[in-house]
Amino acid sequence: MTLPSFPIATTSIGTDQPPFVIAEMSGNHNQSLDRAIAIVDAAADAGAHAVKLQTYTADTMTLDVDRDEFKILDPESLWFGRRLHELYREAATPWDWHDAIFAHAKSRGIIAFSSPFDETAVDFLETLDAPAYKIASFELTDLPLIAKTAATGKPLVMSTGMATLAEIDQAIECAREHGCGDLVLLKCTSNYPATPESTNLRTIEHLRDSFGVQVGLSDHTGGIGAAVAAVAMGATVIEKHFTLRRADGGVDSAFSLEPNELKSLVVETERAWQALGEIRYGSAGPQQKSLIFRRSIFVTRDVEKGEVVGPDCLRIVRPGHGLTPKNWSRVCGRTTNRKLTRGEPTNWDMFV
Repeated sequence: MTLPSFPIATTSIGTDQPPFVIAEMSGNHNQSLDRAIAIVDAAADAGAHAVKLQTYTADTMTLDVDRDEFKILDPESLWFGRRLHELYREAATPWDWHDAIFAHAKSRGIIAFSSPFDETAVDFLETLDAPAYKIASFELTDLPLIAKTAATGKPLVMSTGMATLAEIDQAIECAREHGCGDLVLLKCTSNYPATPESTNLRTIEHLRDSFGVQVGLSDHTGGIGAAVAAVAMGATVIEKHFTLRRADGGVDSAFSLEPNELKSLVVETERAWQALGEIRYGSAGPQQKSLIFRRSIFVTRDVEKGEVVGPDCLRIVRPGHGLTPKNWSRVCGRTTNRKLTRGEPTNWDMFV
C-alpha cells in the first residue's frame, strides 16, 4: 500500500523518504536545563530529525497520594517501589525550559515537539507553535486529549502500546473527527525495557493495511536491531529514548541510546530504507557490469580446422565472453570452420 507523504515542519514522512528518527528526551535531562540543551546538540550531531519532550507536571499526571494504587509494585519494573507522583516529579521537563529547548533545536536545524499529557499542556505547546503532537501509549484511550490535539490541525503521532484494534480505531476516528489530517501510528511495546521477542514487528504492516496511515516504531529494546528491521517492515518513523550516557542514570537511562548508537541508528535505518528499493530481476543498473563474470564456453586447446569439438577441447569457465552454458549440448559435436586457439571464447561463427 502506497500512502501519501506529509511534512512535520520541514521534513517529510513517507516511504519515499528516509525514516524520520525521533530522539525521545523524556526524563533524561536529569533536571538540568544545560543537560537538556546538550541532549538536543547530541541528537542533532547524530543526524536525528527530531527531539521530543514530554509536557506534564506530576500533578497533571497523578495524585500525590501514599496508597498502593499510586505505587509501582511490579518487582520486575525499573521503578519498583516508587510512588507515581514522585517518579513524575523527577522525570518532568519544567515548562519554563520548553521555549529555550525549542529555540535551541531550531538553531541546530532539528525539529522539537512534545507529548502533551493533558489539555493545559496542549494550550501551552500551542503558544510555542509546536509543529506536531505525540500521543503516548498510555494516553491512547484518552479521547478528550486526542480531540484537543487533533483540533490544532497539526500532525499527530500516536503510540499503540497495549491497545486493541478497537481502541486504535476509536483513537483514529476521534482524531479524524476533530480535524487531524496527517497521522502516524507507532507500534509500541509498553515494557521498559522491552525484549525483542515481545516487539512483534509484523504488526507494523497490519496496522498500515488496517488503517491506511503511515506507521512506525516506538522502540524500547536495547540496541538498534529492532528499529532497522522495522524499516524493512515498512516503518517510516522510528522513535528511541536518548541520553548522553546511560551511566549518568535517570528514570529512562537503562533503555536509552547513547550518541554513537543514535548515529548508527540514523545511518543503518536509512541504509535499510535504501535497500528496500523495488521489485526487480535481471541485470539492470550496476549489475550490468557483472554479467561478464558469468561462465561461458571456452576453447581449452588448439583445434584444427575441420575438427569435431567436444569435452576434450571445450570447458565452461569464467568469464562470460563465450557462448552461454545452456548451449553446451549444441556446441559439442560441431565441426570447426577455422583453426581455434586455446583460451578463445566460443561463438557460432567458428563452426560449420
